[in-house]
Amino acid sequence: MTMMLPLEDVDPTIFQLVQRETQRQEDGLELIASENFTSRAVMDAMGSPLTNKYAEGYPRKRYYGGCEVVDEVEQLAIDRALQLFGADHANVQPHAGSQANLTAYLAVLQPGERLMGMALTHGGHLTHGHKVNHSGIIFDSVQYGVDEATGLIDMGQVREMALRERPKLLIAGSSAYPRVIDFAAFADVAREIDAVFLVDMAHFAGLVAGGHYPTPVDHADIVTSTTHKTLRGPRGGFILCREEFTKAVDKSVFPGGQGGPLEHVIAAKAVGFGEALQPAFKEYGAQVIRNAQRLGEVLAENGYDLVSGGTDSHLILVDLRKKDFTGKDGEAALGRAGIHVNKNTVPGDPRSPFVTSGLRIGTPALTTRGMGEDEMSQIADFITRVLGSPDDETVEAVSAEVLELTEGFPLYTSSATT
Repeated sequence: MTMMLPLEDVDPTIFQLVQRETQRQEDGLELIASENFTSRAVMDAMGSPLTNKYAEGYPRKRYYGGCEVVDEVEQLAIDRALQLFGADHANVQPHAGSQANLTAYLAVLQPGERLMGMALTHGGHLTHGHKVNHSGIIFDSVQYGVDEATGLIDMGQVREMALRERPKLLIAGSSAYPRVIDFAAFADVAREIDAVFLVDMAHFAGLVAGGHYPTPVDHADIVTSTTHKTLRGPRGGFILCREEFTKAVDKSVFPGGQGGPLEHVIAAKAVGFGEALQPAFKEYGAQVIRNAQRLGEVLAENGYDLVSGGTDSHLILVDLRKKDFTGKDGEAALGRAGIHVNKNTVPGDPRSPFVTSGLRIGTPALTTRGMGEDEMSQIADFITRVLGSPDDETVEAVSAEVLELTEGFPLYTSSATT
């Protein structure tokens, strides 16, 4: 049967594109803070025949027959998520973090009601109420930010805005905030205004799992997350919540927001949760933070400003305004050298989100490859050289050194990702 033939025989064009992308990942330095490398086991689960099964509903409450096995798969993912994070309830069906957020909002808000989240330009996420996102279109959204002088969240300002605006949902979490968030202080504000408190921990979930970042579960009513990024599982989402929100959250995910769950991805989530429960994952998280701090320290020594002066987590935010160099230009120049970062706004940024004055740089992926602080110092030197002189000669020289470095840390041929 032709359907049983391998990809290279059925569709050589796609096969070659996959090969090219795999080689790009092998040969480059992946410093995009929201990316990571999954294990072979996670990929095997995602590519399994579980992709064939429709399973609308929840374990033991399905709208299709033949769900006996996938019921066990999904329940295992739920149980491992609860063991990892200690929540009352887990829903592992959201296809992505953005869908987890929207369905969580709709579990506790009616359209037009007010939510309050962190502004995208100050380190928040698009789904925290930005005007172009459904979260800012369906709901009445107000946005808090950081103190532009310090780069830190000022809880006094957050409380003042919350008392003035009276949102029904208060959101904490970020996509480009390098410091620890004070969840207890946010919870106090939410209680004072009788709001539901939600934390989006998509970026730092793996650090929470390893015990290196405060858990939001003890303070929030609802916690949303992705399973990739620092958690190092497949691309997907999940929701944790207190018992009182269980029915509302589950109903909002299905039938409210999604149909059939992706059971092959849920199996991969179970694998990822299982990996995060192992002792080695705790050391991985500690190394991610050490690497980010070393990378930031050397860049600062080399004359680059860091928003908030450093990091407590997996990422740094570099402010290029004093260098008269845009984030867009920096991303492009570094990309030519095989160093992959993303342009990012900084607090008070005078440039548009398409140009920006900053770079967001993260260490989860390179830590997965086995790199440590010495390599981070070397990479900070690469970045400094390219940004300081982004001509072809410099870029070509650094590109050769990048390739030499990555060859010492092979990706899917190494035990680093198993």
